[in-house]
Amino acid sequence: MLNASKPTSGTIVAEPEPIKLDWSTTALVIIDMQRDFMEPGGFGETLGNDVSQLARAVKPIAAVLARARDTGMLVVHTREGHLPDLSDAPPAKVERGAPSLRIGDPGPMGRILIRGEAGHDIIPELYPLDSEIVIDKPGKGAFYATELTDVLEKYGIENLLVCGVTTEVCVNTTVREANDRGYRCVVMSDGCASYFPEFHEMGLKMIKAQGGIFGWVADSAAVLEAMKTSTT
Repeated sequence: MLNASKPTSGTIVAEPEPIKLDWSTTALVIIDMQRDFMEPGGFGETLGNDVSQLARAVKPIAAVLARARDTGMLVVHTREGHLPDLSDAPPAKVERGAPSLRIGDPGPMGRILIRGEAGHDIIPELYPLDSEIVIDKPGKGAFYATELTDVLEKYGIENLLVCGVTTEVCVNTTVREANDRGYRCVVMSDGCASYFPEFHEMGLKMIKAQGGIFGWVADSAAVLEAMKTSTT
């Protein structure tokens, strides 16, 4: 429930244009801020990536998360991962590429990208409250084979503030899925990150191109400013 003493709506200075949001119909969606992607020894590193590239998104997300909690906004966390028997992991996904460890293999934080293992869980800095929603997803998009649509409909959500990792993969896929379902998405530019900085930049450009073909892009400062300034 939104805190009645807090602003009920606000206008975010965004690209390609400002957007006014009703906070009662807006959810903060934090994509895949998991140890397997963020920390050494996880799936991200097995693919040969420099996981430190993702750390820059943590503080901006934490700031907006704290404000969302204070306001009473709906908060949704997602985690990509698979069942222990890998029945929801297509062979084409498991066998793709040449990682040092594949999905399901034992790693420093348990089996790689498997639900219930330490590496699959969310980093401590952004750990969900018991009252917050956690969506476990087997794919890149948060809507595929999950209950996310039902959750958003239950709470009357029309707008999504989206952040997380990686910009060009799970964030972009989720925003595109959301756009097709009629949600207005604002992607937090400094609250997203990629192992490849150039992919991060292009991923954001794709979202806001052509008048906002998939959504809006704004930094955390603009989001925080809108969340503390009431408009009517």
